Amino acid sequence: MTCKATRSLLGTGLALLLTVAGQTSFAHGGVVLEEDRCVINIGYLTAHFTVYQPESSASREFCEDIPEVSDSVFVMEYLHDFLRQMPVDFRIIRDVNDVGEFASWEDVQAIDDLEAATVYYKPPAIEANGNYTAEYGFQDKGTYIGVVTAQHPDDERQYQAVFYFQVGGPDLGTIPVFIGLLILLQLGYWLSNGGWRRIRDRAERSEAN
Repeated sequence: MTCKATRSLLGTGLALLLTVAGQTSFAHGGVVLEEDRCVINIGYLTAHFTVYQPESSASREFCEDIPEVSDSVFVMEYLHDFLRQMPVDFRIIRDVNDVGEFASWEDVQAIDDLEAATVYYKPPAIEANGNYTAEYGFQDKGTYIGVVTAQHPDDERQYQAVFYFQVGGPDLGTIPVFIGLLILLQLGYWLSNGGWRRIRDRAERSEAN
C-alpha cells in the first residue's frame, strides 16, 4: 500500500469514526436542549423534561441518557397551560425494532405487540398544577423509547412525544471496530514510511557505540 493510499484510508476512517460517534453521542429525537434545560415537544405543546435517579445521583438532572440501572423519576413541567386540562399518559417500551434516536410515533405504531414491549405505563392523568411525574425502577441495561400522549379535552385529537434513550451507559456499537481500523491504518502508514527501519538502524548504531 502506498503512503498516499494509506493517508487516504486513514482520513476516511477518521471521518467515519467522527460521524458515528457524533450520531451516538448527540443525535436524539423528541427531547431537545434549550437554554440549558431539556424541552419535550408534545405535538405543538411543550414541557420541561427532566430525569432524576435519587438513589445514585442525588439531585443531578438528565435529559435522555440515564447512567444507572436503578429507580428513575421522570418529571415534566408544563409550559402550556392547555396541558393542565389534558389527560396525559406515559409509556416506556423496549426499542424492539432498533429504530434508535430517530424513533417516531409511526415506529411505535409499527410494533407488533406493544403491550409485550412495554415495561412501564402510567394511565392518563390530569395534572392541574402543571407538574407531571412518573417513577420506574429499571431492571435491565439497554435502549428504550418513551411515549407521552396528551388527549384533547373536547375531542378525539391526541398529541404524542416520542423519544429514544439509553439506560446503563451508551451503546458504543461499531465505534470500537473503527478505532481498531484506525490503529491498523496508522500502523501501516508508519511502517510504509520506514518506521521499523529507523528503529532497527537506531538499535544498530546503539550497539556499535
